[in-house]
Amino acid sequence: MNIQTTNRLTAAETALIEAYNDQLGDLPGDGEVFAVRDRLLDDLKTAGLPTRRVEAWHYTDFKNLLRLVPSDIGKGLAEALPPTVEGSSVLAVLQGRASEKAAVKNLTVARYADSLVNGKAAAGLEALGKDDAIGRINASFVRDGYVIDLPDGTELDAPLEVQFVHAGGQIHSRLPVNFGADVKATLIERHQAVEGAAALVSSVSEVKIGERADVTWIVLQEQGTEDTHLGQIRVDLGADAKLRLFVINAGGKLVRQELHVKVTGEGADLKIRGVNLLGGDTHTDVTLVLGHDVPHTGSTEIVRNVVFDRARGVFQGMIRVAPDAQKTDARMACNTLLMSDDAEFSVKPELEIFADDVQCGHGATVADIDGNHLYYLMARGIPKNKARAMLVNAFVAEIVEELEDEALVEALEGVISGWLEKHA
Repeated sequence: MNIQTTNRLTAAETALIEAYNDQLGDLPGDGEVFAVRDRLLDDLKTAGLPTRRVEAWHYTDFKNLLRLVPSDIGKGLAEALPPTVEGSSVLAVLQGRASEKAAVKNLTVARYADSLVNGKAAAGLEALGKDDAIGRINASFVRDGYVIDLPDGTELDAPLEVQFVHAGGQIHSRLPVNFGADVKATLIERHQAVEGAAALVSSVSEVKIGERADVTWIVLQEQGTEDTHLGQIRVDLGADAKLRLFVINAGGKLVRQELHVKVTGEGADLKIRGVNLLGGDTHTDVTLVLGHDVPHTGSTEIVRNVVFDRARGVFQGMIRVAPDAQKTDARMACNTLLMSDDAEFSVKPELEIFADDVQCGHGATVADIDGNHLYYLMARGIPKNKARAMLVNAFVAEIVEELEDEALVEALEGVISGWLEKHA
């Protein structure tokens, strides 16, 4: 495919199109896959990246914020990391490539590159809609990842950690995971930069959760200070299933993390928790689109944000309740600590309710550290900086502790404490 750029494209858009042409001969896929790739890149040429005029991107002018587009996958060396929780099984995607010998007991694991080559991945590459910039970019460039299937009745004694580790360049991965009926499992999706050049990273996780399954999914994002991270998770939650979806953003220069969740089975229960730790001059956007499509389902969403320096953050939360989804109970809250006069955080909660027998609500708060709490600690001999760090840590640790897994809670609190020590 030979695309000619036009003057209206930004430098980043032009670089994306040129990178696609440069990488075309090395990307995996059959004819059907490349037909989708070509069409999505053509969409990019025609429409460009979204601007503030696109409602879903109103607080993140992606067209102008995206500046860095490496030309290739990079030459840095990335190695697998020790697991976040000791004893976890680890599958690693290093510099965008999955291991050919990956295996975990009781699971079916395959390379995503193989599903591109044989064409099975073609249907899943389609964008979610005309404003799905992440889906378009990822599908155009994706090289590898893992396809994971947990058969009915599987119970994992320890977490499964899928590591996406890079040392710069363009890194585009996918992670389709199927949790069968009655599965009980914890999966950690970990995105980690190691020393190296700046990166453009995109990742799409496609998650199907079967009847009565009990799943905890952790997204842990610690990209480099100059990296762009584009993350998307697509979830289908089945009948009587439980999902705890926990997202920690603790890195990156430009971050957009999208959560697209469909509650399609009666009796399903969803808990979404988020922690956004922002410092420097970063821009982090977490956008949630949650659809309650059937009766008798529940969800709670709590997002905690801590913003230092000149950082800017966004939380957009949309809950849609379908006409047939009676007895839905959905509640959303976003709480923010602004630790600097130059820090910014925008919150846009939305409800679209088409059923008449529901309980739904949302709320948002923005504040600084409570002066009385700070005085209380300082009066007991605790230095001001340490006292502030303790209060901030307590603010976010409260929802981490909901995980009720002592080893997992300790590991995530360690990530949060380590970040705060550097910034507070």
